[in-house]
Amino acid sequence: MILLPFFIVLFGKKGLLLTRFLFAIDCKCTNLVPNIKIFCDNIMSNNLYPLKFTPVYKTKIWGGNKFEKIFNRHGVPAHCGESWEVSDVKQSVSVVSNGFLKGNSLDELVEIYMGDLVGDSVYETFGNLFPLLVKFIDASDDLSVQVHPDDELAWARHNCPGKTEMWYVMHAEENAKLVGGFNRAITKEEYVAAVDNGNVHSLLNVIDVYEGDVFFVPPGCVHAIGKGVMLLEVQQTSDITYRIFDYNRRDENGELRELHTKEALDALDFDCVNNKKQEYHPKNNASANLVNCKYFTTNIFELDMPIERDFPEIDSFIIYICVEGGCDLEWDDNKDRVHIACGETVLVPAAIKNLRFFPEGSTKLLEVYIQTENNN
Repeated sequence: MILLPFFIVLFGKKGLLLTRFLFAIDCKCTNLVPNIKIFCDNIMSNNLYPLKFTPVYKTKIWGGNKFEKIFNRHGVPAHCGESWEVSDVKQSVSVVSNGFLKGNSLDELVEIYMGDLVGDSVYETFGNLFPLLVKFIDASDDLSVQVHPDDELAWARHNCPGKTEMWYVMHAEENAKLVGGFNRAITKEEYVAAVDNGNVHSLLNVIDVYEGDVFFVPPGCVHAIGKGVMLLEVQQTSDITYRIFDYNRRDENGELRELHTKEALDALDFDCVNNKKQEYHPKNNASANLVNCKYFTTNIFELDMPIERDFPEIDSFIIYICVEGGCDLEWDDNKDRVHIACGETVLVPAAIKNLRFFPEGSTKLLEVYIQTENNN
């Protein structure tokens, strides 16, 4: 790190980026791109670009095959229940699949690029942890009834953030349903009695589900995704789930799946009742808000013509997930294009402030970013 003062004085923040990269090389903690000179030249020119990632697949007892059928993907494992599109969860960190950063992991890029990638205010708030996990979920059977802890409980128990999430339903079979909250306010004692009697399902608020439905699921809210639903989930970077009821299912070894009845008691919000669909009003060739909370803002962007947009006030990365159609992206003064098809995701670094969208017919994108106190 002897070079640090020299690079910072000579090149300012870019010198810090380059020095951190060289330090990462020295510590052997990064996947090196084949041509280090190209990598360093791009750091010095701040030539970040929209990043795509290789999906991380998760096989589940309730998983299906819609990622192959609907997204036309190849190499998806059988019974695939989740496709993690953007992740900084340990052991499941996303790896870049396009451009000169191909082969580098998301956690490495946050450490090297810092605010240029995630936004200065986002970096000040979350440090080297990329704060969101974006995934698709394909439920060919009912998921377990479950709950997630809030930040305070998750940090105390698991040394990680809690889990606030939202869902956008991409596909729903006839009579598909999900659970959102209790069907009435209950006491902890009533809940414990229902667990002991195997009667938890009688307390649950069951909702009919249709394509395009949106749900916000705060920590403490009991919930479950039903059979025949495929959805997009945006959540905090956390993989902590307390399973309450699992229909007496057995795993591949014939054992009943583990429940977390005791842990869930401290996490449950017994006043979370009748969690309803989020109302929203789509706009043609403009963004409309779906969910806004301190952890993320999610909009839907419907377009059928080329659109140019500037983001001078957003000090955050922006994630775009294509849920219908397809789209090419151009950025800033660059004439290269990045394509996103239905079921694909792209992470736009915070340093990019101008985007041009070229849709293939009618296209729907979900737009996700973070509004911190410093960039509201």
